[in-house]
Amino acid sequence: MEYKKYYRKTSLKQKGVGSFFLEEVLEKKPKTFLEIGVFHGVTARNVCELLFKIHGNNFNYIGLDLFEESDENKNEVIPNTTFSSNPVKQFYYKYIKRQNPYSLEAVEELLAKFKNNIHLIKGNSNKVLKKIDMSKIDYVFLDGGHEYNTVLNDLNCCHEVIINNGTVLCDDYDLEQAPGVKQAIDEFVDKNDFNCSIVCDDRFAKIEKIELSII
Repeated sequence: MEYKKYYRKTSLKQKGVGSFFLEEVLEKKPKTFLEIGVFHGVTARNVCELLFKIHGNNFNYIGLDLFEESDENKNEVIPNTTFSSNPVKQFYYKYIKRQNPYSLEAVEELLAKFKNNIHLIKGNSNKVLKKIDMSKIDYVFLDGGHEYNTVLNDLNCCHEVIINNGTVLCDDYDLEQAPGVKQAIDEFVDKNDFNCSIVCDDRFAKIEKIELSII
């Protein structure tokens, strides 16, 4: 399954990682998808395209991000939001599009095809996530702040999704620059006795409820 980059930056750029991610989503066929950490919106667009193929217009995508570089994320490990190493893309967005691809407006434009299916939220997950009705969400892609307390907060807010037989897929489980991701995931899984599969060469942690077998 092809993961398209839409002439923007994405954290799933390594060969095969984006396709692996889409196959994971395809397996579950969620109708209400939450992404924490939208960045340039590339994964959001890929997810919306996939869910549209599966469900037509009967799906919902919710995306949460700061959508700006500020003091709120200065201590977080996040990808470079600009194209400093690619002068062509840098020129395109600065002088032709006149747009910051890491902005709410830019992501809304990328997802305009699905404007009736999407809900983008600008804010810090430590403050905003607890206000979202998790009972209606059946799949979460967690790729927001990488600091330990932020990851743990996000996971705790997603607890209901897992209890209701949904899936939480966490990115960067093995990221050396952000050991708090692994620490928070391991503690959360152990505390709640959830099932956690480390997949895609230790890149993702897939958290689900343990299914009890009937004897």
